[in-house]
Amino acid sequence: MSQSPIRFNLGDPMKFHIAINLERMDAQTDMVAVRDHVIDMVQMADRAGFKIAWAAEHHALEMTIAPNPFQIMTWWADHTQNIRLGCGVANAAYWHPINLAGEAAMVDLLSGGRLELGLGSGAYQREFDRMKPGLVQTDSWRYMQEMLPLVRKLWQGDVTHDGQYWQFPAATSCPKPLQETVPMWVAARSPITFDYAVAHDCNIMCWPFSMPFSEAEKYKSQLDEAITKAGGTWSGSFALMRHTAVYETEDDRNAAMVAIRNVLGKFGNVMTKTGDVRNGFADNVPAEELEGNVRVEPKMLEENLMFGSPETIIEKLRTYEALGVDAFIYYASMGLEMDVQKRSLQSFIDHVMPEFT
Repeated sequence: MSQSPIRFNLGDPMKFHIAINLERMDAQTDMVAVRDHVIDMVQMADRAGFKIAWAAEHHALEMTIAPNPFQIMTWWADHTQNIRLGCGVANAAYWHPINLAGEAAMVDLLSGGRLELGLGSGAYQREFDRMKPGLVQTDSWRYMQEMLPLVRKLWQGDVTHDGQYWQFPAATSCPKPLQETVPMWVAARSPITFDYAVAHDCNIMCWPFSMPFSEAEKYKSQLDEAITKAGGTWSGSFALMRHTAVYETEDDRNAAMVAIRNVLGKFGNVMTKTGDVRNGFADNVPAEELEGNVRVEPKMLEENLMFGSPETIIEKLRTYEALGVDAFIYYASMGLEMDVQKRSLQSFIDHVMPEFT
């Protein structure tokens, strides 16, 4: 009779991370105000005991201003004390391994050893058309699989590499990370990526978008299957991200629903190349054109996302905890007004987090 996969960290209290972007929904939004708001949110999370703050990588999009996640993490490092700094995630196809290894190690050095390095395969074909012309997004996982072990080797010393995508004579990362072992993360959705992450002793983050809880169950099943293939044990962390809005008034609930439907319309645009992007601002794609890609029906959104009163959020998180999610990533960026974002995060800190200590 087959045995269930062994998770060494199963049973520990759920951890909390925050993912936040510099975002502008329109040209009238002041970029300096956006900058200041983001650092305020990261500092709130730091003081509250969030474990990791995640910075993304995206290009030529005002809704996610993140041309270099390592630069963002260095900025955060200088304004925080304890929170770890996550690259969530660098698109391997856009980087040279020596460049990425050095940039990441510099963050670790400047932050006093707080780096968490995440690699992924990208999301938007629109970006590939500009950053890596000719590469189809669904093939980009091959770059990630060549990049990840190579970065680890570069951190150790001289490496000569003759791979499919990169070739170079003996070179090493300068500087080296402060941490003896830098935690590595992989953004996973497909079985092949779960298999790779587990086999290479990486932590896993996943994002079910606006899909129902069954999507998270699918990811957990793929993780269990990957652990079984790898020999039955895995000591990594399984993190899941959801857009989050904690509201205690009807006005804030309505604001959250308007904001998420707006941002999902723009997200659906860049995911499917359905609409135009002008000067970095994505057109909003009508909801009826997004069915099957990004779901935007209000009742469904409130059920599927981490939306609701503090009591509702606690109940939802317990369901994810029971599934085997080790860390919940509070995705703060969805076009909400800055004061509403802060109220949501403060409510989460005051009323939700104490239930998981």
